[in-house]
Amino acid sequence: MGNTSPEGAAGHEDAEKAARIFAEVAERSAKLLQDFMHRRAADSLPPEQAADELGIGKAFMDLWANLQAHPWQLAEVQMKMAGDFLELWNNSLQRMMGQSVAPVAAPARGDNRFRDAEWQNNFIFDYIKQSYLIAARNIHDAVTQVEGIPDESRKKVDFYTRQYLDALAPSNFALTNPQVLRETMQSGGQNLIRGFNNLLADLERGQGELRISMTDDKAFTLGKNVATMSGKVVFQNDLMQLIQYQPLTKDVFRRPLLIVPPWINKYYILDLRESNSFIRWACSQGHTVFVISWVNPDNRHAEKTFDDYMFEGPLAALDAIEKATGEKKVNAIGYCLGGTLLGATLARMAALGDDRVASSTYFVSMLDFSVPGDLGVFVDEQQVASLERKMNGRGYMEGAEMAGTFNMLRANDLIWSFVISNYLMGKEPFPFDLLYWNSDSTRMPARMHSFYLRNMYMKNALVQPAGISLGGTPIDLHRIRIPSYFISTVEDHIAPWKSTYKGAQLLGQASKVKFVLGGSGHIAGIVNPPAANKYGYWTNASLPDTSDAWQAGATWHDGSWWTDWQDWIAALNGNEKVAARVPGDGQLTPVEDAPGSYATLRIGEAKTGIAVQTDAAPDAAAPNPALSKARPSKRKTAKSAAKSKTTGPS
Repeated sequence: MGNTSPEGAAGHEDAEKAARIFAEVAERSAKLLQDFMHRRAADSLPPEQAADELGIGKAFMDLWANLQAHPWQLAEVQMKMAGDFLELWNNSLQRMMGQSVAPVAAPARGDNRFRDAEWQNNFIFDYIKQSYLIAARNIHDAVTQVEGIPDESRKKVDFYTRQYLDALAPSNFALTNPQVLRETMQSGGQNLIRGFNNLLADLERGQGELRISMTDDKAFTLGKNVATMSGKVVFQNDLMQLIQYQPLTKDVFRRPLLIVPPWINKYYILDLRESNSFIRWACSQGHTVFVISWVNPDNRHAEKTFDDYMFEGPLAALDAIEKATGEKKVNAIGYCLGGTLLGATLARMAALGDDRVASSTYFVSMLDFSVPGDLGVFVDEQQVASLERKMNGRGYMEGAEMAGTFNMLRANDLIWSFVISNYLMGKEPFPFDLLYWNSDSTRMPARMHSFYLRNMYMKNALVQPAGISLGGTPIDLHRIRIPSYFISTVEDHIAPWKSTYKGAQLLGQASKVKFVLGGSGHIAGIVNPPAANKYGYWTNASLPDTSDAWQAGATWHDGSWWTDWQDWIAALNGNEKVAARVPGDGQLTPVEDAPGSYATLRIGEAKTGIAVQTDAAPDAAAPNPALSKARPSKRKTAKSAAKSKTTGPS
């Protein structure tokens, strides 16, 4: 009768399923390629502008020229590498004969690429691993020890060589990763098919550019399972919403607490979950907490300046807090870029005799940019000019571009680990609140960002008395004489702690400055609640001339620096308490519930721009009278703003 056996039918179904998958993959790939090529053609720069925008080619040409001028250095490296490989070969022969030998090269502490047991137990994978580590070590040494290279080129060669070596790690390839090989054998290759579909989905999400999914975005909703602390938006303007949180104690310190987060990411890094929310914890310690939630700008904000972020950010918040609570003096916290803005604002306030901020706290914030770390690789005249051309065309810097730069600083953790998991193992991204926040990037207005890059990173003008003027007032950080607390982290790749230490020394009275060094990095070291009992921190009662001297005299403490900060701020606040303040009790009418509409809008969700004002409080975004009086000059007209946009930022 020609009946098909169950096995044959199953095989036929599998073949049809595979054919459908490959047809879908082919169709999606063709569409992605076509869309990408159209966009590249539309966005392409003239050849004279597009060539080597990052200056990488020039840097490696400088390297090659100096290698040719010093051939003995290259020969020395080659001999050393040959010696390392010979030692590895001899050790491998001894291992084959059952002897125990120490490895020639071992992964650095914290290198998670070779955690799988097969990298140690299997002779072949151990040999592959050590071969890679030997080559990587010698190549990196070769390019970083060449003499005579300009400092700018040396930094680029160092950074991009590390990127290249990280990309070539055997863990990043299916045939040389034991974990991927096992999964491929067990699933019959289904992991690679799933992974290719994940790759296509990420390309589609990035509109032709790879935007790696780090977490399940659908697993989180602001106000429900992240950014859950109860509060109200009590004031808003064109650049920010000010959130006041519900009290968690019957009595509170008289002096409110204002938090100024960075505008490159959203504020709720300090309110991820109940268990690790700094905002909730601060409320539980008796603080009346206010937080600035920055707008996610579009081309309408292209002409917003650093001055605007000061006037419409912390200065507007101070006016609003006084109306909400009746208090003129506040304690202020600045996180990362928010700390840079806070320091600049305080310098201007000091110049004008404005004493409304009683104390300042700086979370991993740079005031001195002379030691920028790896981020300095991306900031030079050629790269900033290229970035300005792009920003002036659309009015802002795309948040995903800056996020990609930050991810490169820790490529193995934030790029290649997800390439392996998503594309080689075929896994779906795991729900993780911190990575959800990390992917929720924000744009930056063109004019403000250009000012920040040129005056902070390139000129380091903030450290110079009168090096920068804000609102027509020359500023000097040395005039800041209020008590200040600096918390930095030892593994910070974005704000290196030795740079933040230099910033702490700029403030007027060293006796009023406390510097604390926490464990871990830029985010985990700050979002470190006491209940977790992780990382620890160092303190030193003095502020010596160098960071090395500070570290040599520092004392180690277990647990979280949060409690140390609370002891410091409570001593400044004194024993005077007032009845807990509820949002809306003062002169400000709540606009909407926290986290507010500025924070909940994600890039790509609204094609027409930023949804800002609400019908509930139509006057909430009206210009603040006190703010208007504080401005030294009138706002630009639309005509002058358009002219400024065509000529580029000043």
